[in-house]
Amino acid sequence: MTGFDIIIVGAGHGGAQVAVQLRQSGFAGSIAIIGEEPELPYERPPLSKDFLAGDKAFDRMLLRPPAFWADRDVAMLTGRRVVAVDAAAQVVTDAAGATLHYGDLIWATGGCPRKLTCEGHDLAGIHAIRTRADVELLKTELAATQRVAIVGGGYIGLEAAAVLSKLGKQVIVLEAMDRVLARVAGPALSAFYEAEHRAHGVEIRTNVMVTGITGHAGRADGVVLAGGEHIAADMVIVGIGIIPEVAPLLAAGAAGGNGIDVDDQCRSSLPHVFAIGDCAAHENAFAGGARIRLESVQNANEMANCVARGLTGNPKPYHAVPWFWSNQYDLRLQTMGLSIGYDAGVMRGDPAARAFSLVYLKGGRVIALDCVNSVKDYVQGKALVEGGVSVDPAALANTEMPLKTWHPA
Repeated sequence: MTGFDIIIVGAGHGGAQVAVQLRQSGFAGSIAIIGEEPELPYERPPLSKDFLAGDKAFDRMLLRPPAFWADRDVAMLTGRRVVAVDAAAQVVTDAAGATLHYGDLIWATGGCPRKLTCEGHDLAGIHAIRTRADVELLKTELAATQRVAIVGGGYIGLEAAAVLSKLGKQVIVLEAMDRVLARVAGPALSAFYEAEHRAHGVEIRTNVMVTGITGHAGRADGVVLAGGEHIAADMVIVGIGIIPEVAPLLAAGAAGGNGIDVDDQCRSSLPHVFAIGDCAAHENAFAGGARIRLESVQNANEMANCVARGLTGNPKPYHAVPWFWSNQYDLRLQTMGLSIGYDAGVMRGDPAARAFSLVYLKGGRVIALDCVNSVKDYVQGKALVEGGVSVDPAALANTEMPLKTWHPA
């Protein structure tokens, strides 16, 4: 049986970054990245933005040029899905039955899009936005599409809505909760984005449940809502979250459920097995110590660096302020920290000017910021979140006072 000193399962941001960081940290052993997709590691965020819009070619999305991996002796085993792990024997098995031995295993598989389960969920013309193949298929159908129904008003749904409305499509967003972005932002930001999308011709419907997809000749032609209303659509895009791809590790005995439970070194409960990125459930200091999964490039990269440090003799606990971003129309939303459990919100600036920030506090301390076209607040706000700085809300609202005013000494 062949094998590698380190096997990385998952060729996304986290998987690629841990290989890069291992080599930069002087690791000289053998490394393999096993990826289910045929492509080399590439950027995911442009899938629902520039790539969907046709503004960015795929080769510009590669995280590193092909020669990079060969030059650093990182074996790229693409187009292979790992289906089983034997933790005692330190062996992984792929869908074709091939086995590989590992010294250490790094699980960086992310997740698969959560699907609808209602009647008609398996019709053609229903799309997710998670991989290059997803978006390539979607794009081939756009010419024959005029009406698009998007199920889910989170980042993916709204980013797709912005792109498709600019392409001249008639778009409706269907959100089960009472506002868009409800899971990640406060009501003021939700209201702002709902108004922006409506101003661009996108219909936003909240508090609606999709109970079925109708079709003709095997292809979706509409969405049915609870109560019986039918909405005609030539295409349906589903953006209702992801399910972490962790079944093989759970079957091997790893602790977890909604992701693989890891400690502050990203170690799972199995020996020589780590988990990073979207699929890793960790206790996060910026979520009050709660065990959470973070679905972001930043988290994947930071966890990758943590594992690489540990495997090269320089262990440091994972501790990083979460940050996120979203591009919609000419709006750049940048989020620093986690607003989970906030008890006060402060508006800095005027949403009508389309450049403002929302600062979230808990117990008087800054825990997060949502910054719309407000880079200075985003950059300066990090120290406030990191330090849990207490600031008077009235002073925070004064845009004449830069956030660095309250930076810890």
